Amino acid sequence: MKNEKLESYLIFQPVNVRFYLMLEKELETAIRLARLASDAILKFYEEGFEVERKFITEYYSEPVTIADKTSSKIIVEGLAKIFPDDAILSEEEPDDTERRLSKSRVWIIDPLDGTKGFTEKQGDFAVQIGLVENGEPILGVVLQPIGQNLYFATKSEGAFLQKDNTEPIRLSVSDKTNFEAMTIAVSRSHRSKNMTALINHFGFKDEYRHGSVGLKVGFLTQKTADIYIHLSPFTKFWDTAAPQIILEEAGGKLTDIFGEKIRYDLRDVRNHNGIFSSNGNSHEKAVSHLKPLLTKFGRLRVKSAKTN
Repeated sequence: MKNEKLESYLIFQPVNVRFYLMLEKELETAIRLARLASDAILKFYEEGFEVERKFITEYYSEPVTIADKTSSKIIVEGLAKIFPDDAILSEEEPDDTERRLSKSRVWIIDPLDGTKGFTEKQGDFAVQIGLVENGEPILGVVLQPIGQNLYFATKSEGAFLQKDNTEPIRLSVSDKTNFEAMTIAVSRSHRSKNMTALINHFGFKDEYRHGSVGLKVGFLTQKTADIYIHLSPFTKFWDTAAPQIILEEAGGKLTDIFGEKIRYDLRDVRNHNGIFSSNGNSHEKAVSHLKPLLTKFGRLRVKSAKTN
């Protein structure tokens, strides 16, 4: 039986897509809340806001605005009401660690991924809502408010992109394996000497600059880019949970920079070992290619003990 509520948010023509037969309520809810949060974000984007700083470490801080906090409130309260038995982890809320670790299902939210792009009126920011089960992503929604580009996926049901309420299209990554023919997605603003050395080492054909982890991963699913490497140890679970399942359902792969699986059932929510996203076909080859550089950079893999 069709879900009329879902179809009010996702405009489908008759296509052979069954994604909403599993996790239907979860997907419908995540999309609805992402759209509500997006509307609130755009209101602040147009009317103005103040920028604060939150310190991640003693020496590293990130911008935060009322838009981040309002978006988080909308999503967290909505999920808690509809799925009271699930745990919730949001960037802008305190982590109830013990509850989170005791639950098999955890919603992981970045209410405004790419706050810097938001504050600079660049448009490259997104709302990200992921659902993990037993430490692995099973659902992801990434919505770019500017343009209403909606990426979504559920486990084993494919990944899709809906642009401005048009018919969703199924996503798939490229099949390239030659680095010199590949495009790398990179951050628009912060570019380290190590990242410059990495790009030169691989000899990529081109680079695509953009903000938001989720949106850069999304470019891989559209074949706009083929690989995305984030060396920084400062991203967290909410940066990767939703994008990971979308990329994987499009045929790609997301691990840490050492090629190891990222698990989401850990006490420490920080991605100490960076992010390595690819079209899948080139993943192992690229990880091997990166290893001597990591040694040169003095990067050693941080090991985190599983909690359950």
